[in-house]
Amino acid sequence: MSAAATTDPVSRRRLQPEERRQQIIDGAVAFFADVGLEGKTRDLAKRLGVTQSLLFNYFSSKDNLIEAVYEHVYLNRLSDDWPRRLTDRTRPLRDRLLDFYAEYSTLIFQYEWMRIFMFSGLAGAELNRRYLEHLGSVILTPLLAEIGAASRTGSRPGMEDLWNLHGGIVYIGIRQHIYRMPCPDDPSEAIEGAIDRFLHAFDVV
Repeated sequence: MSAAATTDPVSRRRLQPEERRQQIIDGAVAFFADVGLEGKTRDLAKRLGVTQSLLFNYFSSKDNLIEAVYEHVYLNRLSDDWPRRLTDRTRPLRDRLLDFYAEYSTLIFQYEWMRIFMFSGLAGAELNRRYLEHLGSVILTPLLAEIGAASRTGSRPGMEDLWNLHGGIVYIGIRQHIYRMPCPDDPSEAIEGAIDRFLHAFDVV
C-alpha cells in the first residue's frame, strides 16, 4: 500500500471548496492506485471519512472524478517547457535527452503514477491512450525530428525506435512498482546507458 493511502482521512473541518476538492482528488489518487479504477466510490468515501454524497457534490460522477485524477497524475506532471528545451539546438542532443529523462523519470517513477497507468490499461480505459497520444505529439514527435537532424548516417530512427527507448526507460519504474523487483535506488546510470546505446546505434552526435 502506498504511503499516501495510509494518511489520515480527509479532515472534517470546514474547508474552502477548492481545498476540499483537492483533498478528495489526492485521496482518490491513492485509492485507485491501490484497488484499481473499478474501486467503488462508496469505499473511497469510507476511506476518506466523508459521505458519498459529499463526493458527488464536487464530482458529478465517478467518471468526472477519474478525469480529475488523470489531469492531476498525468497532465499536470508534463512540463510546458520540455518541448522548447528538447528542441534547443544550442545544446548537444545527448544533454537534452539526459535532462529530460532525469526529470521525467523522477515524476513518473512513483507508486500512484505506475499503478493507475497499469490499472487503466487493463480496464481498457481511455486514460492511457489519451496520455500516450499527448506524449507522442508533444514530446516524441519533435524529439524524433531532432534525432533525425543530428544523425550522421542514412539509418535514421523511426517512431517505433523512439518508443522502444522510451518504453525501456519507463520499464524501470514498472519493475519497481508493478512487479516489485529490485531496482537501482538511482536509475540515472541505467537511463544514461540506454540513451547512449540508442544514440550510438543511429550515429547521432
